[in-house]
Amino acid sequence: MSEFRNEVKANGAKPGKKQGNKPGKKAYEKQLALLHIELVKLQEWVVRTGAKICIVFEGRDGAGKGGVIKALTERVNPRIFRVVALPAPTDREKTQMYFQRYLHHLPAAGEVVVFDRSWYSRAGVERVMGFCTEAEVQMFMLATPLVERTFIDSGLILIKYWLEVGPEEQTRRLEARIHDERKIWKLSPMDLESYRRWYDYSRARDAMFTMTDTEYSPWYVAKADNKKRTRLNVISHLLSKIPYEAFPRKKISLPQRQKAEGYRESDHHFRYVPEKF
Repeated sequence: MSEFRNEVKANGAKPGKKQGNKPGKKAYEKQLALLHIELVKLQEWVVRTGAKICIVFEGRDGAGKGGVIKALTERVNPRIFRVVALPAPTDREKTQMYFQRYLHHLPAAGEVVVFDRSWYSRAGVERVMGFCTEAEVQMFMLATPLVERTFIDSGLILIKYWLEVGPEEQTRRLEARIHDERKIWKLSPMDLESYRRWYDYSRARDAMFTMTDTEYSPWYVAKADNKKRTRLNVISHLLSKIPYEAFPRKKISLPQRQKAEGYRESDHHFRYVPEKF
């Protein structure tokens, strides 16, 4: 990790820098590439050591969770870095113990699981929208620190992020979803209602932090008004919280390709994709 820190510093990356002007495209891509290299090293460490890592992403609608998760996972093996984004619970799941549907998705040895929203839906959307009772919320608040302590005591590395976007920036992003045909799928009736209930969500967030921000399982809040900085800051912070090591690699070279030994290209009439571009 020390080599990574020095390299990032030399190339101008400042993981703790305050939100401000967007980094230029080239600077952003250069810094992100360095972080991707470290994530590949982390991946190898996870596989070799059998580590179990669980990363939780929560935050306001429009805060950019999807963009952070994409930047985090786009250069690693999806069989090792698994993204879990559960739909609304089924009728059967509603009758289960609350944490039951999430336990199945926790990582085994050699895996990293990234939750795009998690069990904390009970403290957020379910509470604000009235999908559960207040008694169920209070039971969740009391149980969660104990459940997470059990996760951690079993050897799980649990890291929780809350992405916080300001009201003006949230407005800009949600309006962009309305007017951009590529983004309209991101805008649901629930997003509109959460936008209207800004302060209800603020109160729910504050109560959640009060009960579940513990010394052994803390929340890390990322200011998310600047998407590029947020991605760099979160990935850099994540790497700093995991004690991974880089393993020496054997030098790789391509083997000599076999000889044709009489092979000829098939005369089958292939249906090629039209080259329109």
